[in-house]
Amino acid sequence: MKNTLISAAIGATIFVSPIVNAYQSGDVIVRAGVTSVQPNDSVTGTLKTLNAGVGSDAQLGLTATYMFSDKFGVELLAATPFKHKITANGNKIGETKQLPPTLSLQYYPMGAGSAYQPYLGVGLNYTAFFDEKSSLGELKLDDSWGASVQAGIDYQINDHMLLNTAVWYIDIDSDAKLNGANIGSVSVDPWVYMMGIGYKF
Repeated sequence: MKNTLISAAIGATIFVSPIVNAYQSGDVIVRAGVTSVQPNDSVTGTLKTLNAGVGSDAQLGLTATYMFSDKFGVELLAATPFKHKITANGNKIGETKQLPPTLSLQYYPMGAGSAYQPYLGVGLNYTAFFDEKSSLGELKLDDSWGASVQAGIDYQINDHMLLNTAVWYIDIDSDAKLNGANIGSVSVDPWVYMMGIGYKF
């Protein structure tokens, strides 16, 4: 009798438990979460003389992935505008906003039945700088094109909902002008971290 009850309980658990499926061709995965941009910056020219630096910021990040096969997908990263403090010798001298849309080709190695879905990606980033401000004068930062690499992992709660964490390294370089004069270049080259939730359609 005891064994019969145990068997029935196991059977009921299997029946009501959600079936987690691996990603398949045609799936769309949307993720959203807190995204932190942490510059690994270096500067040249007058900016180096000023010991200029770029601060970190966190905003809402959004990604959307389309799986064009069971193992490969293409992802677009977007976010609400990041706002970065610009410093000289540790003191704030300005600020800028930026948007870093990034398109990546992703590889998902795990097969069916795994709730954990790690992935790797390589891609192309375009960073648009705007609303530049400086106490030293009129500041202008050129937009940037650069490569990106990423790694992430999803944990599928059920067949649709998931938890996500991901990291990108993005090559962002910009020439800076103050009152129309070139004052050097800045390599922002940030690490970008994201933690959030997702939904698989």
